[in-house]
Parts: sequence; C-alpha cells; structure tokens
Amino acid sequence: MALHITGDPAADELLSTDAFALLTGMLLDQQVAMETAFAGPLKIRQRLGAINPEAVAGDDPEHFAELFKQTPAVHRFPGSMAGRVQALAQAVVDEWGGDAAAIWQKGDPDGAEVLKRLKALPGFGEQKAKIFLALLGKQLGVAAAGWREAAGAYGEDGSHYSVADIVDPESLARVRATKQAAKAAAKAAKS
Repeated sequence: MALHITGDPAADELLSTDAFALLTGMLLDQQVAMETAFAGPLKIRQRLGAINPEAVAGDDPEHFAELFKQTPAVHRFPGSMAGRVQALAQAVVDEWGGDAAAIWQKGDPDGAEVLKRLKALPGFGEQKAKIFLALLGKQLGVAAAGWREAAGAYGEDGSHYSVADIVDPESLARVRATKQAAKAAAKAAKS
C-alpha cells in the first residue's frame, strides 16, 4: 500500500516501503506540521546515507544532531529530536533485532499487544502509539485482531483525527479541520 502523507513522492515512497522510516516519521510528528515530520526520514537518509536502525543508532550523536540542523532542518528541535530518533533506533536494534516491522508482526500479535509494544518504545506515549496502530491498520493492512479497539477513536472507520486518515489532499484538509476544532474546543473549555 502506498502512503500519501508528505506531498513528496520520494518521501512517501520511503514511508511506504521502510518500516523504520515510518516509525521515525511518527516519532518526529510533534510540534511540526505532519508533512514536515514524515518527510524527516528521507532527509535523514539523504544526509546519513541510510535510514536503518543500526546506522542511525551507531552514528556519533553530535554528528547526527548536525544532520538534523542542516537546512532545511529535519525538525524545529533538532538536538532533542535527533537524540530521540537515535534512542528509538537503539531500541529497535536491541529489542527487535533491527527489524521495526517485527514490532507489529513477530508472533502474530493482537492489537492490544501491538499497542503495548509501541508504547514501550522511546518517544511513544499512549496517543502516539494509538495513532500509529491506526495508521498500520487503516493504511498498511496490518490485520492484528482487535486493532481498531486498541487504537481507540483513531481506529474508527471514517474518522479524520490523525495521520492515519490521510490518503489525499482532501483528507489532509479534513484532518487539519478536525484538529483545529479540537484545539478551539480545548481553549474554550479552559476559558
């Protein structure tokens, strides 16, 4: 299945074919536009020469942070996010033998187990893990039993809550509108 998240065919192709690149894009998806976050793995590959967990984890941290700072920056917080990506890569190497897809494939896990595995990764809290699980189920055909329930609202069919629901420019606009409405409601509730 081909993902259409960034608007850049090369970046989307990498996300569609490389599990660690997709996991990295999800990690980067905070405090920047979704397209910027998910284009990050391609920038890393272009600058480092690879986007596999071993290469990312094994790079010198100062060098890796410098790669994040090059224009255009991989993330608006290059130092801290470079460290988080390297921590994620190290976890994938140590716990999953360098195979990011094993997180949702090894042992034929159900949705609750995939969610548990995702939440155990550095940088993946409850919400990020649920969104990523919904992305796997909705767009990549990961058919772990009970994935929709484990993903919560993000797993709902026909929802437009997150990157899991972006398949074209129209759905991107709907996700943005949903997020803006949620932010406005939260702001109004605080007032």
